[in-house]
Amino acid sequence: MAGTELDTALFAAWIEEISRTVRTEKDRLTRLDAAIGDADHGTNLDRGFTAVTQELAGKEHDSPGSLLALVGSTLIRKVGGASGPLYGMAFREAGKALGDVSEVSVAELSTALEAALSGVQKLGSAVEGDKTMVDALAPAVRALAQAAQEGKTPQEAVGAAASAALAGAEATVPMQARKGRASYLGPRSVGHEDPGAASTALVLDALRTAVTR
Repeated sequence: MAGTELDTALFAAWIEEISRTVRTEKDRLTRLDAAIGDADHGTNLDRGFTAVTQELAGKEHDSPGSLLALVGSTLIRKVGGASGPLYGMAFREAGKALGDVSEVSVAELSTALEAALSGVQKLGSAVEGDKTMVDALAPAVRALAQAAQEGKTPQEAVGAAASAALAGAEATVPMQARKGRASYLGPRSVGHEDPGAASTALVLDALRTAVTR
């Protein structure tokens, strides 16, 4: 549908959809992490986004930016391991980039995701090809930026970003990990989808669901 407003309610719906999706996919994410990591990615994210929805419930939020900043700070407080700080940083940086605007354009959303990626890379020092969440987030950022330049609708733009994130996550299967615990496995990390890239694809797909609903 055309004319979807990327306002605070839309971003709240996105976070609710992330929480629902992570709960549904928790076991799959944990299985992926069991192959090359700590076997806790799904449970950690489920705990984090459950805490986020509890934190957001019943509260008024001035803007999409302030909402995302609260999501980020909650994830940092509630989620251990690497995923809490990385996802927390991503949402906080995206929130800061949006500032106090009440409605977000595709171009502004693109800028926010670029800030999220920059924050993740600053914290984790990962680049594409390292077999991390960056391998899903970076192509999503590029797809959204291109969609913004081409004047795509929010539905088209977010759909392109979600598809790019999914393709990026799937492309981690043949990679050998160069960052994190998976890197300790060396060649044995090949043949497994990176759990962080998989969850990033879920986060972007949740945005697509929220925007097209």
